[in-house]
Amino acid sequence: MPGARFSPLIVNVGPHPSYVADGAAAIAVSPDKREMLVLTSGFNLYNGPDAKVVKAQSTQYVFRYAIGAPGARRLQTLQVPNSFGGIAWRPDGSGFIVGGGVDDALYLFARRGTRFTPAGKIALGHKAGLGVDVLPQTAGVAISPDGRRVLVANYYNDSASLVDLGKGVVVTEQDLRPGKIDASKSGVPGGEFPFSIAWVDETHAWLSSPRDRQLIALSIGTRRISVTARVSTIGEPTALLIDRKSKRLIAAEDNADRLAFIDLRSGRLVAEPRLSLPPSLAAPPLGKGLNPNGLAMMPNGRLLVTLGGINALAVLSPEIGESPVEALIPTGWYPSAVATSADASRVFVVNRKSLPGPNLKGCTPELAIYRGQPNACDASNQYILQLEKAGLLDFPMPDGPALTATTVQVAENIGLPGAATRAAAEARMAEIRKRVKHVVFIIKENRTYDQVLGDLETGNGDPHLAILGGALSPNHHQLARKFVTLDNFHVSGEVSSTGWAWSTAARATDLLEKTSPVNYAGRGLAYESEEADRFIYTQQTTAERRATNPKLPDDPDLLAGPALLTAADPDEDDLPNQGFLWNAAIRAGLSVRNYGFADASVYDAGAPGEVPVVREPFKEKHRIYTPGDRLLATRSDPYFRGFDQKLADYWRFLEWQREYDEQEAAGTLPQLTLLRLAHDHFGDFDKAVDGVNTVETQMADNDYSLGRIVERIAHGKASDTTLIFVIEDDAQNGADHVDARRSPAFIVGPYVRQGALVSTRYTTINILRTIEAVLGLKPLGLNDSLAVPMADVFDPAAVQWNYRAEAAEILRSTQLPIPADRYVATGKNAAATCGGRDAAFWSAAMEGQHFGTEDRLNPEAFNAALWQGLGEGPEPKLREGSDLRTDLAARKQRNPAPCASAQ
Repeated sequence: MPGARFSPLIVNVGPHPSYVADGAAAIAVSPDKREMLVLTSGFNLYNGPDAKVVKAQSTQYVFRYAIGAPGARRLQTLQVPNSFGGIAWRPDGSGFIVGGGVDDALYLFARRGTRFTPAGKIALGHKAGLGVDVLPQTAGVAISPDGRRVLVANYYNDSASLVDLGKGVVVTEQDLRPGKIDASKSGVPGGEFPFSIAWVDETHAWLSSPRDRQLIALSIGTRRISVTARVSTIGEPTALLIDRKSKRLIAAEDNADRLAFIDLRSGRLVAEPRLSLPPSLAAPPLGKGLNPNGLAMMPNGRLLVTLGGINALAVLSPEIGESPVEALIPTGWYPSAVATSADASRVFVVNRKSLPGPNLKGCTPELAIYRGQPNACDASNQYILQLEKAGLLDFPMPDGPALTATTVQVAENIGLPGAATRAAAEARMAEIRKRVKHVVFIIKENRTYDQVLGDLETGNGDPHLAILGGALSPNHHQLARKFVTLDNFHVSGEVSSTGWAWSTAARATDLLEKTSPVNYAGRGLAYESEEADRFIYTQQTTAERRATNPKLPDDPDLLAGPALLTAADPDEDDLPNQGFLWNAAIRAGLSVRNYGFADASVYDAGAPGEVPVVREPFKEKHRIYTPGDRLLATRSDPYFRGFDQKLADYWRFLEWQREYDEQEAAGTLPQLTLLRLAHDHFGDFDKAVDGVNTVETQMADNDYSLGRIVERIAHGKASDTTLIFVIEDDAQNGADHVDARRSPAFIVGPYVRQGALVSTRYTTINILRTIEAVLGLKPLGLNDSLAVPMADVFDPAAVQWNYRAEAAEILRSTQLPIPADRYVATGKNAAATCGGRDAAFWSAAMEGQHFGTEDRLNPEAFNAALWQGLGEGPEPKLREGSDLRTDLAARKQRNPAPCASAQ
């Protein structure tokens, strides 16, 4: 756009002032409309030359700007230890407050001349959050019109606090759950995860409760808060805006692509329009995934809405109709908040993140917890959540032809003009669909392409980064060689929490995008993914929850009801949280069998309710799996163990094979199989059984088990009607010379090209769209509806296929009962050249980590330990994206890592 400017959020404060912050979360415009505050609530951990976290730099930030028709001019940057989206000005502009996130406090700032300075801290007094081992979390904050009081949304305590600013104390706190207000409503959902607050006048306010899809009216007294009304919404309300001219409350609804309009006089919901692409684009109906998350009102009545899901700003008509979006304007990656100058001639949009690029030194801060590795990362700051940065876009508000042009640009950015390409690919896939009856979908954990396949003789791999190469992963290499090498495949999620959402629902909701980096930085918040909220599987009944995890309190109001905070909705509005791939398959009448997805069982050693390690539980009739998803409850193997690094994947393969044999004999093979194979995550080295207690043996175990699954299908009755799809949920724990999101992926079986290299840029979404095309399913949402099926991977003439699994030499050191003829040594001495680290080394290297659930660890230091244990020489320092497909000289100059196969 002419006149637009994009600026990274360079902090200009702290010991490393050139640091660029991430996670821009909220904007607050001053009462006089001359200044703007931008608050971050992101990862924002920075490690120094000694590999330790620099606490003075590892904070959240408040960027202060002067704004007007000329644009935005940075005036100052202030720091707060933690935050989670809460920021508000005093009505007279003399100061502002920030909600302190996990610090459970308010941070106060006051104007001193031309600058603002810290002016104190008010503790909110919570000892813990409500859940399993969770801390409090301060979210939205709002100052009363008279400037004397603050309302605070206690995100993890399901309450609102009223604070006296003058006295600096909490006056009262109101639990927002119906059962805590009225005992007769015990167990009734309501008021949970309060997020945003907006004052209407001195005695009235509104609050958003996203999990329970409610907007809650509050009556505020001198020393009391009362809930006076609850308005149900289709989606999950987050951001709030008071439109005083029209006397309406406007709420952005996550998970439904809607806005809610409430008449402030009557308290009634008067409209709830679905946002869609502007009619001028004549686009076909698309599924959900726009992720509306920020609101701003213009003087002419137009509404601006940031759409995180398509990197755009929507311009809405003052008239609320069925299609209120008039135009779109492109933004940075994942816009999160918007504001305008006083006359609305200039618009300001902040975005949460950016493309990460290569991460040749893919490790992260807090390395001091690793003994003997004080300088392992050499201040690389190349963990994926450190590489994604925030920015500010400001531009003159376009109108007329300019808005038409920006709308067309957004359409091009999201791939809308690619209808012909998609149709052609769908047509080619139709032939495959006629022949395939079964899909096996395998999800693994956290590896990059170069880590595993960098030593492959074909494709764009860097052998120096192949620390888990051919000597440890012969089957990954054999599958790539025999079928298709996908050397330009990128995962859609940064980490497992978002990665699992993208892998199973084709999108991450806005609340998941907000919470994930805060959680991964250790700034409070739980792993809010995989159908658990605050480490509670809410789709279980209260009794089931207690039976599964005796640690839970016997409280029917603790996350009452089956709602899930971050689980995607399908396009149908009456099926909340049922936007997963298996939901679509079940609705379509397909048979589904699950092995390890949505597992509520407790596997953490010594924890209440722990399910002991049993190698072959079916023989003992020892039930292992506890369903955390109602629809998967009857479609899951009760003897299959989910995420637990103590048990080798070999035993999971045997349990899956036991059922597969039965299904094949009975003619009941499922049309969709969900299979978790997670030992390439690594962990629990001091507790692992059968000597599979090092990174090397766990990678080799995962590799061999994958190979055996492929082999069993290849030699079965349904070999010519079964396709196998294999992906990593994310690529956060490793280095890659092309991109931190590049990862191994495989499509195996009949009608797949053999011995081919496919360098088309594909993502997790393309895998899902291909599975949908094979099974005859509609797209789950907006993203996969715009994705192209991977038709160039297939060849209808390639009917015959076969496979035999090989075992890496390192598995001889374990007690797994692997036949001798399965071992194929790679290189001169594979056992010796793969590090040879023992369990004691890895236990010490991973000291302090928590492997009970996925990613509930310090991923920053985890990556450094992998290189120290398996890499050779110093970690690569240059961040470059060389194309090594044809540059053979460059490949030869890159010495292979110890676990790379000889070429």
